[in-house]
Amino acid sequence: MTYLLYGILIIIGLITGGITSLVGASAVTLIVPTLSMLFHVDVHTAIGTSLFVDIVTSIVVSYNYYRKGHVELKSGLWIAVASIIGAQIGANIANQTKGVTLSGLFGVLLIFSGISQLRKTKKGKQKPKKKINFKHQWTEILTAILIGIGIGIISGIFGAGGGVMILLALVIILGYPMHTAVGTSTLIMAITAFSSDVGYFTHGHINFLYGVLLAIGAVIGGMLGSKYANKINDQKLAVFLDLFFIIIGIIMLLQMVG
Repeated sequence: MTYLLYGILIIIGLITGGITSLVGASAVTLIVPTLSMLFHVDVHTAIGTSLFVDIVTSIVVSYNYYRKGHVELKSGLWIAVASIIGAQIGANIANQTKGVTLSGLFGVLLIFSGISQLRKTKKGKQKPKKKINFKHQWTEILTAILIGIGIGIISGIFGAGGGVMILLALVIILGYPMHTAVGTSTLIMAITAFSSDVGYFTHGHINFLYGVLLAIGAVIGGMLGSKYANKINDQKLAVFLDLFFIIIGIIMLLQMVG
């Protein structure tokens, strides 16, 4: 039975890695429920272990995108640093607000964004986007910092979902092409996940055995998924991402109603 459960962990990791490589999403939404329900791991350890998997998977996925030239480091690093600061602000806000209600509101945002972008794609209006050309470097840095703080605040309030929000910001606000947006968002997620997981590590809330097994599957899934994702064109990837946003948004709304 033990080996069967270990095999399940690797399979869950494989699925997680595939999802991360395609949409830049965090492992939290899949791994935390699995560890909590199947392995009876307490929530703090489940989250800490999930963040550990996020770090490993995101590094592998972002490296594969980087090799294809699909990572924009200059703006990405500023967003990452600023999001760490914003996350602390968001966490404080979350302590005074009902998380379920906020999750539902974010679900509405995801559904609206997904449908809006999908309609543009089907009408043929969705063209490969170019990164905004800033007249001055300081304006680009300031924009990246403001985006990072905003993402950090929202991530701190909603918990999981930072990767999706980073992706939305890169595509909608900065006009990144889809492949570059996914590659850059996974790089940022690796940095933010590492900063978040330090606290869980110091309190002993990481199960390294489960984390390593999940990471093995996630690395394989991430490598295979990113290899496939880098071969498909931006328009097809955009449709996939839009549908993903809608599905995640509906799930979050159902959680609020339930």
